[in-house]
Amino acid sequence: MNKKLLGIYMNDHLAGSTVGLELVRRACSQNQGTDYGRFLAELTKEIDEDRAAFVEIMDTLGIRRDPAKVAGGWVLEKVGRLKLNGQLRGYSPLSRLVELEGLALGVTGKLAGWKALRLLADGEPALDVAALDRLIERAERQQRGLEEHRLRATREAFGA
Repeated sequence: MNKKLLGIYMNDHLAGSTVGLELVRRACSQNQGTDYGRFLAELTKEIDEDRAAFVEIMDTLGIRRDPAKVAGGWVLEKVGRLKLNGQLRGYSPLSRLVELEGLALGVTGKLAGWKALRLLADGEPALDVAALDRLIERAERQQRGLEEHRLRATREAFGA
């Protein structure tokens, strides 16, 4: 296994998880007291746990975290807040839709990362196959939940 390339790959995913965690926290805070908020609160908890599991895997494999990539992910999420949402100020139904779509893309990327690690687990005894299988199942469940909420947000945003 090429540890150098794996380190680059995993640090890219770690930066992505930083973006996802910041995005889900923001979306959750903007949707408190709603069905979206309840879903996003649980998703926030799970994404935080997933990120911690990913960091633990990096540590187990002896892969150093690249603080510049993590910081870049944090900055990227903050810059993403500047997009137009159909209102001069505040949160709109389009904001919710775009956030859910961003989260769906992030979970798809996370799932791809878990599956890549699962493939490597066959030749790397430090990787816990059962734990990776659970993380894959959870990401697939997160995808389904995001899609259900995304479709509802689409109808609400566009009056369909």
